[in-house]
Amino acid sequence: MGSPEQTTPWSDSLGRASIRTAQVLLLLVLAVVVVVALIQVRLVVIPAVLALILAAAIAPFVHWLRRRGWPGTLATTASFLGLLLAFGGVITGIVFAVMSQADELASKATDGVDRVYALIRTGPIPVDDQQIQQARDAVVDFATSSTVGAGAISGLSAAGNFITGALLMAVILFFFLKDGESIWAFLLRAFKGKNLVKARRVGERSLNVLGGYVRGTAVVALVDSFFIGLALVVLGVPLALPLAAIVFIGAFIPLIGATLAGVLAALVALVANGPVTALIVIIVVIVVNQLEGNFLQPVVMGQALSVHALVILLALTAGTILAGIIGAILSVPLVAVGWAAIKAWNSGDSITPAAIAEAEHETRLNEKGQGVRSKPRRARTQAEEQVQESADSEAGDSQPH
Repeated sequence: MGSPEQTTPWSDSLGRASIRTAQVLLLLVLAVVVVVALIQVRLVVIPAVLALILAAAIAPFVHWLRRRGWPGTLATTASFLGLLLAFGGVITGIVFAVMSQADELASKATDGVDRVYALIRTGPIPVDDQQIQQARDAVVDFATSSTVGAGAISGLSAAGNFITGALLMAVILFFFLKDGESIWAFLLRAFKGKNLVKARRVGERSLNVLGGYVRGTAVVALVDSFFIGLALVVLGVPLALPLAAIVFIGAFIPLIGATLAGVLAALVALVANGPVTALIVIIVVIVVNQLEGNFLQPVVMGQALSVHALVILLALTAGTILAGIIGAILSVPLVAVGWAAIKAWNSGDSITPAAIAEAEHETRLNEKGQGVRSKPRRARTQAEEQVQESADSEAGDSQPH
C-alpha cells in the first residue's frame, strides 16, 4: 500500500485561497509603493510621460521625413522645432487668453451661480433652501478661493519647477525622437525568443494607440473649441476667446472636460445675455458633444480609446487625486495604452520561428537607428516590407481615417 498523502495547512481549499490572497495583497502593496515613489519624483515622471506622448504623436512625421531621404538628425531637429513652435504657440495663446481675463471670468461664473440659485429658489419645484445655499457657497468659495488662484498662476508661484519640468521635457522629447529606436532596442534586451516577439507587438501597438489618441484628441478639441467659440461670438457672449480656450483644454479630459467647460460658458451667457442665450449655449454644447461622441471621435480616433466609460471615469478620478489636472489629462491615455499592451501580449496569434528571426533582425536594426519604419521603401527587403505593411494595417485601427 502506498503511504498516505501528506497534508499541510496550506493544501486544502482554504489554504490555497489564503496563498492567493497573500499574493494579491503583496501585488497591491507593491503597486502602492511604486505609485508613492513616482509621486515623489513627479518632477521627472510627468515631463517624461508628456515627452513620450508628444513623441508618439510626432514620430510618424519623423519616419516620413527619413523615408524621404532626410538624414536622421535633420529630420529629428525639424520635427522637434516644429512641434515646440506649435505647442508653445498654442499654450502661450491659451494662457494669455485665460489669464488676461481670469478675474472677470471668475466674477461672471460666480454671478451665474447666483442667478441659477435664484431661479431654483423661485421655481415651481420645492427644494430645501439650506442645501442649495450650502452647495452655492461651496461652488463660490471654490471659484474664488486662493487654491484656485494659486492653480491659475502656478507658473508664477512655482516658476522654478515649471521651467525645470519644461526644459526636462524638451530634452527628453528630443532624445526620444532622435534615439527612440536605440532606446527601444535597449529595453528589448531583456526579452528572447517568443517573448521578444510579444514585447515588440506590445511596443508597436502601444505606440499606435498613444499616437492615435493624442492626434485624435487634438482634432476633437480643436473642433469643439471652434464651434462652441463661434456660437459664443455669434450670440455676443463676452469672454468668448478665453471660454473657447478652456473648452480646448477641457476636451483633453474625456467624458466631463468639454461638458464642464460648456457649463461655464452657459453661466457667463446667463449673466451677460440672459436665460435665452444661456439655453442656446447649452443646446450648442449638447449638439457639439453628441456629434463628437457619435461621429467625430470614432472617425478620427478609431479604436485608440476602446475602454469602457466606467474605466475612464475611475481613471480620471484616480489621476485627479494623484496629480491634479495633469493627472486627469494623462490618466486616460495611460490606461488605454496599458489595456492595449495587455491585449497585445496575450494575443492568440501563433509565433513561428520565422517571426522570432524577424523580430531579432528588426531589433538589431533598431540598435543602429535603422528601423523598418524609417527605411525608404527601396531600401527594404521583401520581408521588411511585409512586416511594415502588417504594422500599418494594425495601426489603422488607432490612427485617423
